[in-house]
Amino acid sequence: MFSCCLLSHQEVLSGVVVITSKDTVQHQGISLTMEGSVNLQLSAKSVGVFEAFYNSVKPIQIINSTIEMVKPGKLPSGKTEIPFEFPLHMKGNKVLYETYHGVFVNIQYTLRCDMRRSLLAKDLTKTCEFIVHSLSQKGKLLPSPVDFTITPETLQNVKERASLPKFLIRGHLNSTNCVITQPLTGELVVESAEAAVKSIELQLVRVETCGCAEGYARDATEIQNIQIADGDVCRGLPIPIYMVFPRLFTCPTLETTNFKVEFEVNIVVLLHDDHLITENFPLKLCRM
Repeated sequence: MFSCCLLSHQEVLSGVVVITSKDTVQHQGISLTMEGSVNLQLSAKSVGVFEAFYNSVKPIQIINSTIEMVKPGKLPSGKTEIPFEFPLHMKGNKVLYETYHGVFVNIQYTLRCDMRRSLLAKDLTKTCEFIVHSLSQKGKLLPSPVDFTITPETLQNVKERASLPKFLIRGHLNSTNCVITQPLTGELVVESAEAAVKSIELQLVRVETCGCAEGYARDATEIQNIQIADGDVCRGLPIPIYMVFPRLFTCPTLETTNFKVEFEVNIVVLLHDDHLITENFPLKLCRM
């Protein structure tokens, strides 16, 4: 059995490699390899438009280093624990971006332990991911509350506005500058609506941009959808807005030369006659 326990503390990754065997193990050395990279890809609709970018894009390597833990020799039967500390040394002037699992942008860090063995025995390898948090921003985050009013007249990209039932929805978001470890909060009130309300939802969206000199591809995809009201809600009743940002699928808003990761929230109201009302709010996420 081959396992690895990890603890990231500031800029040092520490842990224990655990090797369990019934018999004595002969080996040619045990090493640890730390890798971190940003992988970019284009959506199917963008591949033809940005073919030059698609052919030239390569993973952006942030970290790639190896340390020798144990020299060639033997390990006794039973359980052997080998502690380690691995400094996080970036390549050149690279930045240690926060771990993020997206659709077109993926930032991932892994630690691989290799036990090399003789030609007759297969090498043993164990890989596990470790999570990197960006440094907390200094100073206080200034709140940016947003009040909104949604009526047929405020909607954009509507072809047949006259056919829409009349409605008035008011509310507010407490801040669109958000600390990633704290929930997005606010309130929504359906003041009036001619058609019955079917559902009200909060939709968290990531907007990923990949690009180079040839151009940029911008794609928006849904992260999560939370229903905050079901059925024809009482008019004038305050409905709380509350959304926790999921780890791994969100990160502090990021903008670099080759890629950007941004976030938005949509308030979606579905009426019984299948009219879909959507109001969009850009968010700025940070770590404090």
